[in-house]
Amino acid sequence: METVTLNVKGMTCMGCVKSVKNVLEPIAGVAGVDVSLDKAQATIRFDPARAGKAKFKAAIEGAGYEVAG
Repeated sequence: METVTLNVKGMTCMGCVKSVKNVLEPIAGVAGVDVSLDKAQATIRFDPARAGKAKFKAAIEGAGYEVAG
């Protein structure tokens, strides 16, 4: 398992946090997701053979948020 932390812009409430979690958790290979409103970050534990940063970024941006960096 690997872990990646992405900076997520545009989250303003706990509903946003839930939305980001809801688009990341179903991705094949994701073992865990922690989203912090205060830090504006999403930390994802995943199997690198099945998922990666590009998939996570696409899912988050598809939900209407911006991934910085």
